[in-house]
Parts: sequence; structure tokens; C-alpha cells
Amino acid sequence: MPVYKIHHITRYEYDRPVRESTNEIKLYPFICREQETLQHDITITDSPKVETYMDYWGNKTGTFNVLVPHRFLNIESRLIIRTTLGSQLHINFHSSFADLKKEMENQLLFLELATPDTIKATGAIKEIVDPILSSGKSVAATVEYFAEYVFKHFKYIKDVTSIETTVDEILAHKAGVCQDFAHVLLQLLRTAGIPSRYVSGYICPNKNGMRGEGATHAWVEVWIPGYGWAGIDPTNNVWVTNAHVKLAAGRHFKDCTPVKGAFKGPARQTLSLYVSVGYEDGHIFEELNNVKMSVQHSAGPEEPIVEGLAGQQQQ
Repeated sequence: MPVYKIHHITRYEYDRPVRESTNEIKLYPFICREQETLQHDITITDSPKVETYMDYWGNKTGTFNVLVPHRFLNIESRLIIRTTLGSQLHINFHSSFADLKKEMENQLLFLELATPDTIKATGAIKEIVDPILSSGKSVAATVEYFAEYVFKHFKYIKDVTSIETTVDEILAHKAGVCQDFAHVLLQLLRTAGIPSRYVSGYICPNKNGMRGEGATHAWVEVWIPGYGWAGIDPTNNVWVTNAHVKLAAGRHFKDCTPVKGAFKGPARQTLSLYVSVGYEDGHIFEELNNVKMSVQHSAGPEEPIVEGLAGQQQQ
């Protein structure tokens, strides 16, 4: 099974000192049978105490404060992890929607994850979904169809959407990055009544041309009757195997945001993110992304609290 060395730095820089920075991080590897953490260290500017807890979705979450004035904030994660899935999955391609209905009975979490968002383009989504539901495809085959639909009908283009872009806007653009592809696929799957969740993590393809390396990545997990949770990556049109490392899962991106927080002070901030993936053959892939996040200076006597959601989209 492959072992990956992942180095992830999130750095905020401010044009003047800020204070009372309060933050939440979801940078810890998800605890599941598909991966084994060998070593993980997180270091933060001024070495604050990090309190951790498990959130509603089962994600290990850290919270910390940097109270003293500071001009930058570094959050650095160094992870060595082994993925234990094989290179091919043995998914049950025969289980039906009747089987799914039985497994969903009295499962409130499944019902929550199978309920689509209310969007303006519900009619357009149903035009895609309804013919497939009437075709008699199995649950897994339906999932594959929708993932391939997103892969073929949406262009992978950076910087045309943001972390706030809605599903309606993505449908209008017909373009975006992995975060957008995942949100569209979730809408299709949930409209079909399939429990599905957003997943944040890393992709480690080692020179095989898959999209999303060099940043945090996003994909989707679906519940397959007779199998359980299975990941599918619409950005690359593949089932998730041992090249994906999982950090967090939830209903949407906002449940899985790697870093978010707030600070006091009328400052302008710049966000940069560095991610490198080291492979067993010695190859290292690394990428640095800069994101400008401007905040207007306060005109009044009270300093504003500035929200600092973890800026960069998942690629």
C-alpha cells in the first residue's frame, strides 16, 4: 500500500498588526479503514494551545486563538500516511434502489444526506435525473453515470468561481474546479435520493495526469447498498482508490473547510497556500498558490471583526 508525505502550509499576511485571531482547522486525517496515519504534526505561529473535538460529521477539528498582535499567521501540517484501499474497488454493481430504501429506513443521517438543496435550477436537475431513475440502473451504475455527466459537461477551469459560488451559478458557468464539480454531483445524487457527502482531502496521482494535485482536493462519497461508503471523483471521473487521502466529510464544503476564523483589526490580508506530496519513488510534487483577500479599513472608532474563511478553493 502506498505511503505519502504531505506538507501543507496555510499563511495569512496582514498589512498591519491584527489581534485576537480565533481559528478552526480541519487538517487532521479522517479516521477510517481506508487510511493509516503514520505521523502527523501541526505547528502554528506563537504555538497556541489547540483544543480538539469530533464534530457532527465525525471530523477531528482543532480550535486555537492567537491573542497577541501579529502580522502573519502560519499553519503548517506535516503528514505521513498510508492508504489501504486497493487500486481497484469491488463495489456491488447489482444493488437496486429498493435495496437502498431498505438500508435507509430509520436512518436520519442518510435522510439528511439524501435531501437535495433548494435551488432555482431544480427543474434542469430533474431533467437529467428522472430518465436515469426510470432506466432501471443499479445504484452504483447511477452514481457512475452522474459522475461521468459532470466530467463531460463541465470544464475544469480555475479562477472562474469562488468558495461562495452557488450550484445555480456553477450550472450557468458550466465550469469550475473540484469543489464545484463535487457540489453539482451532490445535487444530482441527492435529487435521485442517494445519500452522499462532500469530502475534503488530497489527491496523490504521482505523474499520472489527474487534476487537483498541489492543493486540497474534493470529491464525493455515496452509500452503496451491500458495500457502504464509496468515494467517486467527478473531477477525474474515477472511483476513489489509494491515490486519495481524506481529511473531512460533510454535507457541503463549509462543513469541511480546512482553515477558517476571524481576527480583530482593520487590515488587508493576503493568503498563500503551499502543498507538496512526496512519493515512495522519491518524486515530489509541490505548488504554491496566492490568494488576495482585501478588507476595507474601518471608518468608525470600533475595529471590525474580519471573517477569514480558508480562502482558496479546493482544486
